[in-house]
Amino acid sequence: MTGIPTISVDAMGGDLGPLAVVEGIGQALKRWPDRETRYLLHGHEDELKPLLDANPAVAAVCELRHAETQVQMTDKPSEAVRRARGSSMWNAIQCVKSGEADAIVSSGNTGALMAISKVILRMKKGVHRPAISANWPTPKGHTVVLDVGANVQCGATQLVEFAIMGEAFHRAVFGESKPTVGLLNVGQEELKGNDTVREADGLIRNSGLELDYRGFIEGNDISAGKIDVVVTDGFTGNIALKTAEGTARLVAGWVREALTSSFIAKLAAGLLSLGALDRLRQRMDPRYINGGVLLGLKGVVVKSHGGADGEGFASALGLGYAMAQSNFMPELRRMLDKFMDYGEQEKVAE
Repeated sequence: MTGIPTISVDAMGGDLGPLAVVEGIGQALKRWPDRETRYLLHGHEDELKPLLDANPAVAAVCELRHAETQVQMTDKPSEAVRRARGSSMWNAIQCVKSGEADAIVSSGNTGALMAISKVILRMKKGVHRPAISANWPTPKGHTVVLDVGANVQCGATQLVEFAIMGEAFHRAVFGESKPTVGLLNVGQEELKGNDTVREADGLIRNSGLELDYRGFIEGNDISAGKIDVVVTDGFTGNIALKTAEGTARLVAGWVREALTSSFIAKLAAGLLSLGALDRLRQRMDPRYINGGVLLGLKGVVVKSHGGADGEGFASALGLGYAMAQSNFMPELRRMLDKFMDYGEQEKVAE
């Protein structure tokens, strides 16, 4: 780690571009006033400087790094890797590689961010591909779900790697000493699911990994908070995540409609505790849990939602800070080494 936690930011990514980034840093300063953090903003000076000039508090904690180009949301990952050198995304990731920053946050093209991160940072030994994590709010706190979009198809070994990474991530960010782990399936019975999920179940049980593994879980168990780390492929995980986000917005809309449907309803809403309503709003607002970490790289990469506004981007910055302050990397290395040792023993046994 550097002296003061430093976050490198791709300031040109996402639908709102630099505006969301600058507003996000401003929101982060308000949410966590005691956190001393430095930000390296990579982007076009002509767009960023006026925003910083208008926000002196934000400008005081930022260093502007000019970048002539940016990765477009429509760029294919292979094209982005070839053309991205010198772009805001490339330069932001490079600062993590050089040790100048502890984490990088971007709202940009997900495929490009993953591809460029793999080229610059490389994968940790024992991990085939990165997985994107999501922090899922539950009555007990947060459940970590992965993968939520990086890998549409996964083999059994990859699912075990996701379990290792998700468990280490949960311990690092949420402080749980022994988080529970489960495989998402269409049922809890031993014979349910496809061959890949059942094979992954056997690998976890027989590998001697120090995981509190609880076997198969179903989709409704995620929001109930029955398991701390839920493991699945990126296709299933992404659909589950987007469905949950849509449901949260639907219910929030119903609550808002109910509280404003008539004069009596408005009066009743006015009599309710504003603090309680604010807490409910935050718990139902996806912006307050925005940000997923690309796990498995030799560096911390946080992906913010492409449509995130300042409030949402602040949450992604907070996640980057938490990862920078954690012992995630050494813990992950220890568990991956143990799984690799098991694999070598299996080869000898064959």
